Amino acid sequence: MSEPRINDRIRVPEVRLVGPAGEQVGVVRVEDALRLAQEADLDLVEVAPDAHPPVAKLMDFGKFKYESAIKERDARRNQANTVLKEIRFRLKIDPHDYETKKGHVVRFLKGGDKVKVMIMFRGREQSRPEMGMRLLQRLAEDVADLGSVESSPRLDGRNMTMVIGPHKKKAEAMVEQRRKREEERAAKKAERHEGAATADAGAPADAPETGTATETA
Repeated sequence: MSEPRINDRIRVPEVRLVGPAGEQVGVVRVEDALRLAQEADLDLVEVAPDAHPPVAKLMDFGKFKYESAIKERDARRNQANTVLKEIRFRLKIDPHDYETKKGHVVRFLKGGDKVKVMIMFRGREQSRPEMGMRLLQRLAEDVADLGSVESSPRLDGRNMTMVIGPHKKKAEAMVEQRRKREEERAAKKAERHEGAATADAGAPADAPETGTATETA
């Protein structure tokens, strides 16, 4: 997006002026607005060019651009793209496989990613879509504390799909995972120190020296 027009580049007869603290000054001639900006050692910046009349604000434009650049850089640094993961289920899945695949879904949701769950129908299984619906609903209930259904189960040819989205955003999930790892490391370090202290406390003390001293006259 191009930069806003400032100072002499504002070519309109009048503007709705906003003061440096956000106070409404009112509609003034652009010449008067420029004079006020010069007196305050500030810039006149057009912030809403499509308004009637355009809205302009008194501000330090250099400082404004610097702070905006800092905010954009921090936003890019903290931004994390959500990835759509995919997990495939069989309609007749045994309990162990179900728990394993559910574990993958849990891991993806905890990481802040969406999960596309797909059930593949084979042969006569295509005549039992309600079984696939029940399986997907069961999975959604099992992970309800981590995510919610964003795309309800729907039949697509031989497959039935559902999308579950995480409750937490990717960046939030990454921060929480990092915090948990730090807490675990701190707990393990404390356990090691405690174990070392216990070992030192249980070690036998040095035995006192024994024997008879002989005095020489």
